[in-house]
Amino acid sequence: MEVNELINLIVNNGFAIAVAAYLLIRLEKQISNLSSSINKLIP
Repeated sequence: MEVNELINLIVNNGFAIAVAAYLLIRLEKQISNLSSSINKLIP
């Protein structure tokens, strides 16, 4: 694999990985808040 191919692979997949990581971080916060709210409902 040439260096140009490797750089192209990182650039093309890096954006998708960054978006997935961003969404997972946001969803973790929302799930944590939802779990906390559910625990407050349980007597």
